[in-house]
Amino acid sequence: MAQLLKKWIVDLIDFFYPPFSRLMPLQTFRYAACGGTSTLLDIFMYWFSYNFILHQRPVHIATLTISAYIASIVMAFCISFPTGFILNRNIAFPGSTLHGRVQLFRYFVLVVICLLLNYIFIKLFVEQFHIFPTIAKILTTVIVVCFSYVTQKNFTFKIEEEK
Repeated sequence: MAQLLKKWIVDLIDFFYPPFSRLMPLQTFRYAACGGTSTLLDIFMYWFSYNFILHQRPVHIATLTISAYIASIVMAFCISFPTGFILNRNIAFPGSTLHGRVQLFRYFVLVVICLLLNYIFIKLFVEQFHIFPTIAKILTTVIVVCFSYVTQKNFTFKIEEEK
């Protein structure tokens, strides 16, 4: 079943590739499709969590208070992390020579760094520049995605050359 789903996703992405074939290699297009899907899912989950789960209210845990826009990042992360890893490992970078556990660890490290970047930029955009949280999330995502692409291609899912 998993192989059938993988083939269906690859076939769907590859169907849309021909107009972009002069602009980028197939792997980059697949990464963009997987990353775009993960990003849209993350933004949707952020919006949904912020507006419908948390109702734009802070979360109180004992003596700690977490703003709704920061708590929403964590909630969206719980969905986008496994989805992003599975898509990137199986669709965008299936040729990686690294073991799955190494990929997962590196992906986790990258995601934690991206989560930290998300936190910093969301706080900056919302609290310093007074940008609406969902718009701030979109701006933050653009910055973090650029960093993430370079890191995933050259670190998380790299193809080691034979010695």
